[in-house]
Amino acid sequence: MRLPEGFTASAIAAGIKPSGKPDLALLVADGPVSWAYTGTRNRLTAPCVSRNAVRYGTGETVRAIVMNAGNANCASGEQAGFDNEEMASRMAALLGGTRPHEVLTASTGVIGVPMPMDRVRSGVARLPAGLSEDAAGLAEAILTTDTRIKTVAATLRGGARVVGIAKGSGMIHPNMGTMLAFVVTDADVSQAVLRELWPETVDRTFNQITVDGDTSPNDMAILLSSQRIEAGAQEFAEALEAVAVRLAEKIAADGEGASTLLRVEVAGGRDETEARRAARAVAGSSLVKAAVHGRDPNWGRILSAIGQTGVLWDVSKLEITLQQRPVYLGGPVAFDAAELSAALDADDVTIRVDLAAGDARGRAWGCDLTEGYVRINAEYTT
Repeated sequence: MRLPEGFTASAIAAGIKPSGKPDLALLVADGPVSWAYTGTRNRLTAPCVSRNAVRYGTGETVRAIVMNAGNANCASGEQAGFDNEEMASRMAALLGGTRPHEVLTASTGVIGVPMPMDRVRSGVARLPAGLSEDAAGLAEAILTTDTRIKTVAATLRGGARVVGIAKGSGMIHPNMGTMLAFVVTDADVSQAVLRELWPETVDRTFNQITVDGDTSPNDMAILLSSQRIEAGAQEFAEALEAVAVRLAEKIAADGEGASTLLRVEVAGGRDETEARRAARAVAGSSLVKAAVHGRDPNWGRILSAIGQTGVLWDVSKLEITLQQRPVYLGGPVAFDAAELSAALDADDVTIRVDLAAGDARGRAWGCDLTEGYVRINAEYTT
């Protein structure tokens, strides 16, 4: 996938991943760019997360992101911070005219293992030579337990583009999960507007994904703009959210061991916060996820998940549909269990809930819970 104007990327196999697959990447602009940032809310944070948050607080522009997969560079002592800073400093020196604080960092992988800096140093030195407008290498290099790359693009009427690249498969839960997301655009949108839009967009999209209820210490989502092409603010905001939604869906669909993407759409909330909370509760319920995997139309689990949220609702008015088939309309509805079970045997399952308490809506994305998830995580470091 081609990057927007002003951006190039490269990726190599530096030997950080035991598999020998690409694991070190660079995303760079041909000059300082405006940007917005969100990071994990886990109290345990990797140096890349805390350093980027400090950089964000200064309000200064940035130029590049250097990233690795296979090692989280987290919870491995004071040296982790030094290694993270060295990775940024070495990258800055190679880019020419770039100061270390203009280079952001991102790491993902196993927690508590020292970073193999000899491989990082030699790998960083090779990155600039491979720069191109193609994002595919970067999208592959950031993967961990993912089974496929995740890229999405949208084009605005004036020609500006929004391109999203993400990774994420497990340790995914609201407040971000083990995911990295980089969205780049050449739309001429100010840093002030980016910083207003991005947290709201993340809350409606990436923070509405759940795979397993665990939140990682390394998550981040970064938005960068080279400000090359004139674009309307509203059209840009809509394109940005559309790209983030598609990335969120791709992450949920690629949940560890998953066979089914679970979409939960909630209407009738008193406000958007309540509607999103109800949607997250359903998407995150292990019982609902297991039922989806078993193609079991057990709507009682959905009702129970909503009931745990504290969201105001009237069970005599609430409605639930599975795959567009009503199962609860203020009370149980007769349905053909075998036919509905067959309808649930799909790559994509939608649960719709109407709380009948207002006009607000919310969405969440998850996946089914399979034996594969247990196997992957039981064997992750062994």
